[in-house]
Amino acid sequence: MTPRRKSREYALQMLFQWEMGKQEASRIEDGFWKNARAQKSTRDFANQLFENAAARAAELDPVISAHTQNWRIERMAAIDRAILRLALSEMRTTSTPAKVVINEAVELAKKFSSEEASGFINGILDAAAKSFGEKQ
Repeated sequence: MTPRRKSREYALQMLFQWEMGKQEASRIEDGFWKNARAQKSTRDFANQLFENAAARAAELDPVISAHTQNWRIERMAAIDRAILRLALSEMRTTSTPAKVVINEAVELAKKFSSEEASGFINGILDAAAKSFGEKQ
């Protein structure tokens, strides 16, 4: 597993914990890194992804809602919501190509969510990337 993929997994786990408890990002990071071990670069990228997604959740949720049909964001599985927020935040705040971000999000869905989630995640992120004008 690449260090960046591991960073995304860690960021997702922290974002899911944030979603469940709505604690401050720094408190979640402190608690998370007491139990998880990673190289400094992996840890730094995970923290960056997590902090950006948590800070932007209110602005990302309408983007997610705009690309779902007959599905309210509140009804989505919390893990799917976290994957979508993480990916959309990465698309908007890093230079990682949208195609890579989408692929990584689909892999996260396959590992952490339901069997159907990967297609759902892919469709929403693909539509969102197109609306951002991202090159696939």
